Amino acid sequence: MSYGGTLPGGLHHLMAAMNALGTLWILALMLLINADVLGRNLLSAPVRGVPELVSMSIVGIVFLQLADTLRVGRFTRADVLLERLQRSRPVAADALHATFHAVGALLLGIILWASWAPLVDSVRSREYVGAVGDFQAPVWPIRLITLIGLGMTTLCYLLLMGRDLQRLQSRRSAAEGQP
Repeated sequence: MSYGGTLPGGLHHLMAAMNALGTLWILALMLLINADVLGRNLLSAPVRGVPELVSMSIVGIVFLQLADTLRVGRFTRADVLLERLQRSRPVAADALHATFHAVGALLLGIILWASWAPLVDSVRSREYVGAVGDFQAPVWPIRLITLIGLGMTTLCYLLLMGRDLQRLQSRRSAAEGQP
């Protein structure tokens, strides 16, 4: 299997750190939501901007944790065929893994490319969520986090594909009796 393990340049540490940051962000959101609920019910004074922050945060958290989720093999997928292939035809399983990772890299690369212009527009226009005079938060930081998460996940797909192709070549060489 391609999952787990280390990645070149210590990228696995960076991906794990991004995942941990996403988890801490979830904890901060839980505290913010509880403060809002308590403020509403006990003091009749809600925390301003909680719905906006929560909706933006969900996007940020997902993209912070995406690369590490892929790296450790926690993406949702049907492994029934792959497990069977791995036992009976490991070369075919490696080829299918490489194809899966290549398609993932391609799709996320396209999304990454398409996400650049909205980030630039968001910075230029000073896009924000919320209401003037009440609560405002800029949108660009979440768009930047999305771009970083997409970039890291695309890179992870490419590295996993490379690992799959190396394993595939090793199996083919061993089957042919070559070193």
